[in-house]
Amino acid sequence: MMRILVVGPKKDYQRIIDVLYQAGSIHLEDAKTDIPDGMVVRPLDTFHTEELSSLLIRIRGQIQILTPVDSKKHNKSPFIDKYASLPFKDLVVTATTICDSLEEKLRSLENRKGDLDVRYTTLLRYEKIIRKISPLEQQLPTLEGFEVTILIIQKEFESVLDIIHPFLSEITKNQFEFISADLDEKNIAVITVFSKKYANKVHDFLYSKNVNEVRIPQEYTNMPLDDALTLIQADKDAIRTEITEIEAKIRDISTRWYADLVTLKILLTDFLEETSAYSHFGQTEYTFVVKGWIPKKFLPATKKALVESFGESVVVHELPDDPSRYDDAPVFFDNPFWAKPFEFFMNLVTPPMYREIDPTPLIAIFFPLFFGLIVGDIGYGLVILCFSLAVRYKFREIPWICQLMSILMISSIPTMIFGYFYGEFFGDLGEHMGWIHPITLFGITWNRIEAIIPLLILTIGIGVFHVFLGLSLGILNAYRHHKTRHIIEKAGMLGLLSGILLLLGAYAGHVPGSVTFAVIALMLASIGCLIYGGGSRGVIEVMGTIGNIMSYARLMAIGLASVILALVANRLSHELGILVLGIIVAILLHTLNIFLAMFSPSIHSLRLHVVEFFSKFYEGGGVPYKPFGKERL
Repeated sequence: MMRILVVGPKKDYQRIIDVLYQAGSIHLEDAKTDIPDGMVVRPLDTFHTEELSSLLIRIRGQIQILTPVDSKKHNKSPFIDKYASLPFKDLVVTATTICDSLEEKLRSLENRKGDLDVRYTTLLRYEKIIRKISPLEQQLPTLEGFEVTILIIQKEFESVLDIIHPFLSEITKNQFEFISADLDEKNIAVITVFSKKYANKVHDFLYSKNVNEVRIPQEYTNMPLDDALTLIQADKDAIRTEITEIEAKIRDISTRWYADLVTLKILLTDFLEETSAYSHFGQTEYTFVVKGWIPKKFLPATKKALVESFGESVVVHELPDDPSRYDDAPVFFDNPFWAKPFEFFMNLVTPPMYREIDPTPLIAIFFPLFFGLIVGDIGYGLVILCFSLAVRYKFREIPWICQLMSILMISSIPTMIFGYFYGEFFGDLGEHMGWIHPITLFGITWNRIEAIIPLLILTIGIGVFHVFLGLSLGILNAYRHHKTRHIIEKAGMLGLLSGILLLLGAYAGHVPGSVTFAVIALMLASIGCLIYGGGSRGVIEVMGTIGNIMSYARLMAIGLASVILALVANRLSHELGILVLGIIVAILLHTLNIFLAMFSPSIHSLRLHVVEFFSKFYEGGGVPYKPFGKERL
């Protein structure tokens, strides 16, 4: 990572920002601080974004009304080259002109369409009510001067009818009709007929009691209900026809302007995002100044982009290496392709400090190894591989899912390799069919049910190696940060653990007894180092580290649980005695086991890394690399 200063003519500052934004490689710092001698840098003139934000709101509103011309290319307008070359002011004028020309027309069409939608919905409601009450038509009086009102009452409040009825009787001098019928599962429709001279009092009373009153429009009153239904149907047809015509007009406008508006929205949004970084830029009387960090691999391309646009008038000055600024440097992950997916796990913790070792490649090696050691089944590995390939293809537009599926794909390979050693293909199905058998290695048959002790020793051995590697990396990190006490503490931990292992080896007869005194001397010296480097806590930490190593036994235990469940699936399907039923049960249990195998080993493998391994060397707390730039169109 390099620290650079970009200096150019003040008159070209907007174009310089555009080029740097397109390059997308500089992690900005405040250009007004820590400037080389002789330069007085002031804040850049404030850019007023209100006008631009208002214009974007108008564009987005019009895009919402229009019909997408091609949803698959929604963010990739063919007009990008047409507008991208325009200066900012011309771009704003163009966008404003288009918005002005479309606004009145679109607003009129949208408002009319909205009114028609509301009226159509209302007619549906009237139609539903009239159809419900039409069987009661014969009971309704046909007297002139009477008004028909419909009340909608929820069934749970049906008792309110007993309250309304006497009041209506009193208001109308008992000259009214009151007929009720179920409207639907939740509501009751009540038809009231009374003299129009009492209409105001009746409506005021119903309003005061908060009763949901439906007034049939004037054009549907004073006519038989069948005629009203016919008229409503005609009105609905007319509304649908008009809505279709409006939608056709909107489609015509969309065909002409949708892509243009999407393009303008993208370009103006990019410019608005550019302006959000203005507080980092600076200026002198004649120059424009940008300062920041850039990965070495991106520096030549960024210089080339500036030279092509401005020749020698814009200078990229590489600031001298300053160790005191290392803690401010952002962290840029630059891992090989096979380790890239495992950066997903590093996003779950804070990034490493600058100059701290990036453990991503180590995770890329050990995580699949642990996963395969736990699952260890050729059939399961094949299913996990196919599943991850299918999901990765289905959700290829979602980066984090692609990363997770890539991790599963990689992990499925050691799963099949360990499955070959264990002789497992959907548990012991492969062995029963005579396809594979457990491998005999070092005189041990690696059938997991029979080789529990060898597997336990193997996993503890892996734990010793992993923790020792973590302690070694801790020494390297401490050396880079000049932390002498940490170096001595971790070296003491390595020495003491090695001494304990050598003593155990001597006790088991695998290490010559003649080295016992040397081992004891090593342990005493290591304890001295632990006390010097970490105080009393350093010695106590020994037990914690031994516990960390023992945690790796879960690689054996969880794998054993998985293979036992696979065996149960095979045995149960065989005991059922009915072929089809046995196959169904076996598929269900193996599916459950595979589902668990994709989660439980992942969680425990990750835990061994984060808790047992990282605690030996990893501090984190670094600044993530966030370049000033845009997503490519």
